[in-house]
Amino acid sequence: MRSIGLLLIWGGFLAGAYFSVLDTEAVPWHLVGPCLVVGLIGVVLVQLDARSKRSATDEVQANLGKLEGSLDRIVEKAARLDTAKESLDVYEVRHKIDDMFMEDLDIFVQARESIGHAHGLQAYADVMSHFATGERYLNRSWSASTDGYIDEVHKYISRAREQFQQALELLRALQLGAASKSTGRPA
Repeated sequence: MRSIGLLLIWGGFLAGAYFSVLDTEAVPWHLVGPCLVVGLIGVVLVQLDARSKRSATDEVQANLGKLEGSLDRIVEKAARLDTAKESLDVYEVRHKIDDMFMEDLDIFVQARESIGHAHGLQAYADVMSHFATGERYLNRSWSASTDGYIDEVHKYISRAREQFQQALELLRALQLGAASKSTGRPA
């Protein structure tokens, strides 16, 4: 939209300038007027594009806050589950996982693309690699709980916690790096 707006501004300006010098005695407003309108339409399009980019940036920043919050809660809940795993009935762990994690996992998944928009695809891949591995380990624990394999439940709960923790640390490092770039101070 910005490109079209700039083309309209330049086209309107150049055409208006051309038509205004055709007659040295009078300005042909019937030709220059429409050129001015075309140029103003271009200005409006450029302004709308700038406003939409500001709005998208605000949305990405809001989503990054949601991501960090949900991942922080996931790590905290995974640590609690990992600490309490010895005292839980193996068949109840799957219900605990459903109750404790589903909402925050969904929040994270819904906002995850903002990592790529804010920090690039490599950063997105790095964070999502750990997050997806943690989620996979949580699913393994859930399945092992269904089958009654207590050792598997314990092992994969611990592994899920570690992966979610690494994803959170990467996300925070990205945020810290972005904040230091914007202020000009080293992280």
